[in-house]
Amino acid sequence: MKDRFKQKYTAGAAVAYMSRKQALKKLQLTLKDFRRLCIIKGIYPHEPAHKKQANKGSTANKVFYYRKDINFLAHEPIINKFRDYKVFLRKLNHLKAKKEEDKIKKLYENKPVYNLDTIVKERFPTFGSALRDMDDALSLCFTFAMLPHTRVLKEGMIDSCRKLTAEFMHYVIESQSLRNTFISIKGIYYQAEVHGEKITWVVPHERGLPHVTDVDFTVLVTFVEFYIAMLGFVNFKLYQDIGLFYPPQIGQIVEAEEQETEDYKEKIYSLAKPLAKRKDVEQVEDSEPLDLLGEDSDALAQKVRETKSIKTMFKGAVFYLNRECPKEALTFIIRNGGGVVGWEGGPTDLKADAKNITYHVVDRPMDKMEVNRLYVQPQWVFDCLNARRKLPTEKYMPGVALPPHFSPFTSEKAGDYIPFERLEELRSMGKDVAELEAAIPKTMDELPMRKKEVKPEKPKGIHIVTGQMHKKSKEKFHETVEKGQELKMRELMISKKHQRVYHSMKTTFKRNRNDALKLKKKAKMAKAAAV
Repeated sequence: MKDRFKQKYTAGAAVAYMSRKQALKKLQLTLKDFRRLCIIKGIYPHEPAHKKQANKGSTANKVFYYRKDINFLAHEPIINKFRDYKVFLRKLNHLKAKKEEDKIKKLYENKPVYNLDTIVKERFPTFGSALRDMDDALSLCFTFAMLPHTRVLKEGMIDSCRKLTAEFMHYVIESQSLRNTFISIKGIYYQAEVHGEKITWVVPHERGLPHVTDVDFTVLVTFVEFYIAMLGFVNFKLYQDIGLFYPPQIGQIVEAEEQETEDYKEKIYSLAKPLAKRKDVEQVEDSEPLDLLGEDSDALAQKVRETKSIKTMFKGAVFYLNRECPKEALTFIIRNGGGVVGWEGGPTDLKADAKNITYHVVDRPMDKMEVNRLYVQPQWVFDCLNARRKLPTEKYMPGVALPPHFSPFTSEKAGDYIPFERLEELRSMGKDVAELEAAIPKTMDELPMRKKEVKPEKPKGIHIVTGQMHKKSKEKFHETVEKGQELKMRELMISKKHQRVYHSMKTTFKRNRNDALKLKKKAKMAKAAAV
């Protein structure tokens, strides 16, 4: 009998969800502080399955959160820090109005500061979970490291981003864990394999940026604030695993005061010099028993071979970079492959006329060339990493039109348009491309044209015509008609539940085929224009 007279909206979605307005009222926070708290704690809004029921009969558009998440936030100590900071601002405005400088100075000394270390440990209970969330953290910190200082973007935050990203790149170099790279319009994409986890991030191109006014940085700053605390933990653990000093040190042990100097920071940020390692850590040599992993076709054995070839790709080679080349990106890739890098005025003191230079990287036509070195354009270094081997330098010489730069992050599927150069590259890597080549859709020009039949003139008057058999082409035509009718019958037999999925699959297939034909046609036109 009790269930019969149960009140409406006392169970289900109406109780499980809470609107943002209700959450602000419960937590006694402003919208700005509530957003900061949600970003730091990793709480996000959710769309209810039954929105009208969650909204208690109303159809108004609202943002909903799980009630249990809001109850969880209510016990967070950082809320008290937000309130203390508001009190601090009120007192500061009051003292500034009175122009009491001594009290203002004393108030700044007791400014409320909150610590995010406990929240980082709470959100990432294991080290693997922190590594899986590194993609966004690295991309955002690399972006902020390039931005100029403003009222919202404080100098300390940008310097912290620059420091932490340089430390992570040093770890990737020392562990030789970089696997793929790609130059795009947005920036340079990198992919490293750290503790079995693939981490992909993008670094903006090196250029002077003006003050950005069309982006609301107040939300992004909160993300960066949390990611700075997170990256500090991750970098420390990674450095400890391979026996490096943290903070990183070059050569001999350096005092803390010297580490804060600009010259020392520039040496760290240049990535050109190796880091000092602790003496108490044993150096383990990579010697995988490849014979135990199986034949050449074995995927694990192939992966080990690729890793080994990346680590020793530039071993014993000395690279000199011209001033117009992107030094950070090239140094990162070359040192990951075991090479030595230098430039005019760099930390390695490598001169342009040094006799031990193997490769000279330039990005402009050269008038004078040395005989005892190879001249290449920067793309050669990127393509070598993706190909897992040293490529021939003839196509990458100064002033030569460069070959296409393909992304290693895309996988070729049957039916897609694959350029001829990419097929050749895959073939050189030992992959079978016969299936991919056969599945590329053909344009109208490539389809076999039927010859027009020349009909003999009918003789005038009465005449006799001998009987003829049906031609094979007509038989084929009847066969295709029958197949089409059979396909339509099978489509009619599909249940209504799966009809929409089937039609969407057909639409996607047609769209992909049309896109592939357009790209093929565009490539032909470009080739014809170049000729």
